[in-house]
Amino acid sequence: MKFIPLLITLAIGVIIWNITPPSGLEPQAWQLFAIFVATIIGLIIKPMPMGVVAIFGLTATVLTQTLTMGEALSGFSNTVIWLIVIAFFISRGFIKTGLGTRVAYFFVMKFGKKTLGLSYSLLLSDLLLAPAMPSNTARAGGIILPIIRSLSETYGSRVGDGTERKVGAFLTKVSFQGVNITSAMFLTAMAANPLAMSLAGEVAGVNITWTGWMMAALVPGIISLILIPLVIYKLYPPEIKETPGASDLAKKKLQEMGPLKKAEWYMVGVFFLILGLWIFGSNVGIDATTTAFIGLCTLLLVQVLNWDDIKNEKGAWDTLVWFAALVMMANFLNSLGMIPWFSGVMEGSVSGMSWMVALVVLAVVYFYSHYFFASNTAHVSAMYAAFLAVLIAVGAPPMMAALLLAFFSSLFSCTTHYGAGPAPVFFGTGFVSQNKWWSIGFLISIIHIIVWLGIGGLWWKVLGLW
Repeated sequence: MKFIPLLITLAIGVIIWNITPPSGLEPQAWQLFAIFVATIIGLIIKPMPMGVVAIFGLTATVLTQTLTMGEALSGFSNTVIWLIVIAFFISRGFIKTGLGTRVAYFFVMKFGKKTLGLSYSLLLSDLLLAPAMPSNTARAGGIILPIIRSLSETYGSRVGDGTERKVGAFLTKVSFQGVNITSAMFLTAMAANPLAMSLAGEVAGVNITWTGWMMAALVPGIISLILIPLVIYKLYPPEIKETPGASDLAKKKLQEMGPLKKAEWYMVGVFFLILGLWIFGSNVGIDATTTAFIGLCTLLLVQVLNWDDIKNEKGAWDTLVWFAALVMMANFLNSLGMIPWFSGVMEGSVSGMSWMVALVVLAVVYFYSHYFFASNTAHVSAMYAAFLAVLIAVGAPPMMAALLLAFFSSLFSCTTHYGAGPAPVFFGTGFVSQNKWWSIGFLISIIHIIVWLGIGGLWWKVLGLW
């Protein structure tokens, strides 16, 4: 436990608690806001693990009589939370069976004869796995990064001996940026995405479906996946441009793995089952969370997973705790009037602007404020609902505004080496200096804003979102 950060967290909460609530705001709403801010500060400076901070925040709402115990625990019944928790369990099957690694090596074998093609093969692997793997850190660190290390070693690209730029630095930077894009493309590709979906529904009455999210992200996402490796190839080119040995290495690894095992075939079947139900299940009355439960039950039935796998999936249980606490606080901040009050105050800052200008201004502010956050979840919890409420208040189309902020909630991780789970994983390899990481990240952030606001905006017009 870090006592100084803990004291800072508590002090901030106490200070806000003792401030007289603004006119028109109930004391109960202000008290919950004080606890919420302290919880968010705790998630940022991390005096304790995220789940512990969330439990402290939840407990504080009851001890201070701000909420009842039943209200404080209401977040655990949220169906969106269980969607992401069950998706964590399903993703364990990709790692346990080795199917995720096999998919990555297959793409490397097919497209890895040039360094640029090699980078695209890693992005294709990530794109294919993203819909069923909500932990982008697990995708990045458990599947993609070990392959990058192996390929870098093959071409003599190591950290500390001046050979980082041969291939290692390029592949590391491209893969990290790619994870941010794929995380934005599917509702179930990053843990904070369902949080944004839940907030959009509770605060603004915007019902985002799995298919709706995917369709809206499809065109700008694919363009970003094509464009970003090319940009990094120009800005930060690898010294080795041809990598015929990568394809041979991947082929050798696949031969060592042998043919698809029975467990992998089951995993393939379940993957297509849940993907199909996520896309078409609503037509037969099966929602996204029910689909996830169907997938998990199938994996348990065919013994790809067992109960010990479920018990040991720490990331899922950790997510359940902090997710439930944050969703609960956000929901009651809205129902008690805090978020409507704040949106009214913020609306004054963009008064006189057309909704399009306000959308651009607030979206850009939302994007670059991520420099102050070390977690997508903390950022979404602190700002998403309020910014969405303001945009809707100034006349922005609700679905478009909700999705744009949700997409940015993944894309803004491109900027720093600490802003999301995969960032320290990739940066920690040592292949890319902090200066390069930040400078390239900033340029890519500009590209993301142009692509997703510009081309994305045109695509959303075609889809009828505005």
